[in-house]
Amino acid sequence: MPINTIILGASGYTGTEILRFALRHPAIEIVGLSADTHAGKNMADVFPHLYGCDLPLLQKIDELSFDNVQLVFCALPHGTTQQVIAGLRRDKPAIKIIDLSADFRLADLAQYQHWNGTPHQAPDIQPQAVYGLSEIYRQEIANSMLVANPGCYTTAAQLPLIPLLQAGMIAADDIIIDAKSGVTGAGRGAKQAMLYSEIAENFSAYGLEGHRHSAEMSEQLNHFAKTQVSFHFAPHLVPMKRGIFATIHAKLAPNQDVATLRQALRDYYASSAFVHVYDADTPAPKTGDVLGSNQCRIALYPSQIDGRVTILSVIDNLVKGASGQAIQNFNLMFGYEETLGLENLPIFP
Repeated sequence: MPINTIILGASGYTGTEILRFALRHPAIEIVGLSADTHAGKNMADVFPHLYGCDLPLLQKIDELSFDNVQLVFCALPHGTTQQVIAGLRRDKPAIKIIDLSADFRLADLAQYQHWNGTPHQAPDIQPQAVYGLSEIYRQEIANSMLVANPGCYTTAAQLPLIPLLQAGMIAADDIIIDAKSGVTGAGRGAKQAMLYSEIAENFSAYGLEGHRHSAEMSEQLNHFAKTQVSFHFAPHLVPMKRGIFATIHAKLAPNQDVATLRQALRDYYASSAFVHVYDADTPAPKTGDVLGSNQCRIALYPSQIDGRVTILSVIDNLVKGASGQAIQNFNLMFGYEETLGLENLPIFP
């Protein structure tokens, strides 16, 4: 039987992207959609590309009924999710939840407060959350009631780094993660910095003294490296709608070379349908190569500095970096084939 599902925050970019996949997923039945400023409207009035789809009206969260609901996708803005989810866990403990905000990604509550500037609002719920990097935490996700979907930058960086650090094939110090994001990564809310005249024909760095995703990366990378990983994360905004392009520089461990690392990643992801490791002679991946898909493309090259490796990792920030990975986690939580509803190929051009 289809899984009765509610999407909270359905009028944001990640919410409507979840809906795009859910409408073609044979196991998902959308029974409720929430929005704040758009409450009372049809989804097609907010997103004309959904015209003709049979969908519930957008409602405020407190107007929704959660009776007979098995799953909630929570696509609310960062900092607004903890109390909502705490209420659901208290009142409807049988409902499974996939949260796409940053509110449950950090197990360390002190780090959460440091990076967000406020105490965690649901500290008793946080230990229930499983970090939702699908290829790394498959079993834990399958057994979880609350999944914290990873950030887009972190997904692109961690997919190549975790296996290599775990195997001791690269050094745990002096890692540089130089990453670029399309503007949808900033959400759909009106912001002066996101105006067309501000971003068009422009390229900028931000968060160089510290970015929320740094804590997320640090917690996960330290766990798998079994030591403190020293890295610098430099995020950039580029004038494109979608995409994450991570260029990662790392030191090779003794007696390692790029070909060995490449094969190790290929072996690690041999059973993963969405992670592809390029051959040495394959042209370098581009964000356009994964547009609209749940894929991650990874390539490795010798650095111009001896003893180092350059790793490229590209994803669509709204799909593998958010909503597609959320659907992937849905499949894991409910025992479906991991690729169900996500089989579409990238869009070109």
